[in-house]
Amino acid sequence: MAARNPRVRSVAGMQDELPRLDKRTALFLDVDGTLLEIAPSPDAVVVPPGLVTLLAGLQAGLGGALALVSGRSLATLDRLFAPLRLAMAGQHGAELRLRGDLPALTLARDARLDGLVAQARAFAAAHAGLLVEDKGLGLTIHYRQAPHHALAVQAFGARLLDAAGARFELLPVHMGVELKPRAISKRSAVEWFMREPPFRGRVPIVLGDDRTDEDGFAAALALGGRAVRVGCEGPSVATVRIAAPHAVRAWLAAEAGRLG
Repeated sequence: MAARNPRVRSVAGMQDELPRLDKRTALFLDVDGTLLEIAPSPDAVVVPPGLVTLLAGLQAGLGGALALVSGRSLATLDRLFAPLRLAMAGQHGAELRLRGDLPALTLARDARLDGLVAQARAFAAAHAGLLVEDKGLGLTIHYRQAPHHALAVQAFGARLLDAAGARFELLPVHMGVELKPRAISKRSAVEWFMREPPFRGRVPIVLGDDRTDEDGFAAALALGGRAVRVGCEGPSVATVRIAAPHAVRAWLAAEAGRLG
């Protein structure tokens, strides 16, 4: 899908074109499954050559109105895209940074999380191939290397949510489940950015690939923007889809060339 603005079919049977980027738009990008291919484990992702330079060019071309909105922590995102420091929402909006040179606004870690992580790790130890990721403000149980444990993980996740209480929610993610603070989401993250310069007053464009990104899509659409779902699986409120991360990067490169 290297051609500029390819037409693709949405789940609703409608056709729409990939949006164009200009000085009036604000761009929000998920990372895993959107900018980067999904890897067997979170630590195994590969940042393709040239992507950091491409993002830096887009950031400049959009006057700074580009943000990563990810389930990963800001510390992990900064390591992945070093030396570039971007506006970011980490852990689905539990960490917010308006610019790379500013400190982040961060929720406090819930005191119950240590115990929840310990329970998850004990469960994983009894089910070979599972991986528990303590994100700082939430946790994810991955079954990418053990898909036969999917139902067991989902059932355990429901029990873990009962133990966690009303301040948390459980979301399905790519081959895993994620326990996160209920008060935040990618919708709240996008809305926060859109209240602040240089994002304020622009048209939001959100790209993502899974259930957690649907909240960001809803924010963009409510603000008169666009939502692009990466991949062909799963229902979505997005009106346009793009095949895979390599196609996203090709589209971004074409738009960066136009922005100059």
